[in-house]
Amino acid sequence: MWQWVRSSFVITGLAPFVAYYVHNATHHTDCEQQRGESSCGVLDKVGNTPIVRLDSISRATGCDIYGKMEFLNPGASVKDRAAKALVMQAKAAGHRKIYEGTGGNTGVSLALMANALGMECVIALPESISPAKIAMMRTCGAVVFQQPVVPFSDPRHYYHHARKLAEENGGFFANQFENEVNWQAHYATTGPELLAQTPKGLLDGFVCAAGTGGTIAGVSRYLKEHSPGTQTYLVDPQGSILFSFVEKGECTPTPGSTITEGIGIGRVTKNFSCAEIDGAFQCTDQEAVDMAKFLLEREGLFLGPSSALNVCGAVKLARILGPGHTVITILCDSGERYTTTLWNPAFLDERDLRPKDTVSSDDLLSFVK
Repeated sequence: MWQWVRSSFVITGLAPFVAYYVHNATHHTDCEQQRGESSCGVLDKVGNTPIVRLDSISRATGCDIYGKMEFLNPGASVKDRAAKALVMQAKAAGHRKIYEGTGGNTGVSLALMANALGMECVIALPESISPAKIAMMRTCGAVVFQQPVVPFSDPRHYYHHARKLAEENGGFFANQFENEVNWQAHYATTGPELLAQTPKGLLDGFVCAAGTGGTIAGVSRYLKEHSPGTQTYLVDPQGSILFSFVEKGECTPTPGSTITEGIGIGRVTKNFSCAEIDGAFQCTDQEAVDMAKFLLEREGLFLGPSSALNVCGAVKLARILGPGHTVITILCDSGERYTTTLWNPAFLDERDLRPKDTVSSDDLLSFVK
């Protein structure tokens, strides 16, 4: 099992960023003091999302399973945290236009955060992204370039196209995969929130998937420093190399592909390399689809595929830890952006992913392998 080696923070990296982030989270800004208001705008409302106990899953596993409701952020996803940090970095550097390559929710979050700071946003993304999500980015004001789904080594890859556009136009390339303000934002906010929200501050396990690696890196580093006994795990979809990298130290993709968006990846990013992970699970699309249906029917939660996959990971971790433990995961976004994919029966039928009947099953979580 691969264990990350903790590296010391550099004075020019994490420390100033955390100090700035914490200051802005706990002190009124100048405009607030002048106007006597409790908030300057939407950026101040990012984070401090609640956690919810997943009652059916908790009863079935004998553990207390919680999900952090990141879909309640202003931009409706966990990506608001990194987007806030990235636009703040761009603005501090004097830029008025931010460019990014994204396969997930980052485009929506960046567009909204950029609007709030009077900036422009340009997004390059793979053609496989759901039409609903692309429409949302455009509605939010982003200029969107759709790129073919090609290997990372291909110059047409959406990441390289975004970088090229930034270089040609003198804009700020956010570079969420390699820019370490991504994981630092989660170290400064998500990690402390999780530990503070856990009943009695006792957190036995944390698990989530990774795309850029920002969430799992920031949270795992914070937890390993402030709650060393907490087990931190990755859950990875099919077709990604991260499971084999964590478990064997090899960059070997697992067989298959995935309908999830923005998670699972074919390389180890700088953000992910900062994570401190105890182990990893694999999760199939069928497990994620069945879990999404289960969460809707049993918990009243209408979620996206990465959230469902994360909850599958929480079940797997709970089985390892045994009854009586507390596990938290991330509920990344809602199902509203996946009405043409995860929540479209025709789309699922084409891929032989029709969800099973999880409600009438005697063994409620038998679909999680």
